[in-house]
Amino acid sequence: MDRSSRSHGRVRRASSAVAGVALIGMLSACSISIPVDPDDTLGSVTGGVLRVGTSPDGELVDVSGGDPSGTIVDLVDRFADSIDADTEWTVASEETLVTELEAGDLDLIAGGITPDTPWIDKAGVTRAYRGIEGDDGRELVMLVPLGENAFLSKLERFLDEEVGG
Repeated sequence: MDRSSRSHGRVRRASSAVAGVALIGMLSACSISIPVDPDDTLGSVTGGVLRVGTSPDGELVDVSGGDPSGTIVDLVDRFADSIDADTEWTVASEETLVTELEAGDLDLIAGGITPDTPWIDKAGVTRAYRGIEGDDGRELVMLVPLGENAFLSKLERFLDEEVGG
């Protein structure tokens, strides 16, 4: 590679770096933070009500006593506490819950959902978290509305701290 080619490559890299810094500056000036929630899920549930859907699943989610209880319910209630939210539970089939999530009637679906969920094109999916496993020993995930990335990030940070990610 000759001197001219090396110099041209450095100019291109420098131009890319300047453009990146300029973009970050523009986003900061516009008060845009990343990640964002187009529907402001994190903003609306923080200090408010976290609407959670679940389906019965052994010790993870037990609904025999009326109100949901179990390992997943306790975990979600702790997440709600961490954002100063009250938890409102809906118990239904996964299909019904995903429909409600898409319609904006739920903020989160939690239960025995595994990473190979068929709902991946209908909902945002957390990373698999360790520490609480499904009946078959597989790691679990939770579902959030598509595109609500600030909410998803907050939930994943909580899960990392509580049970390991």
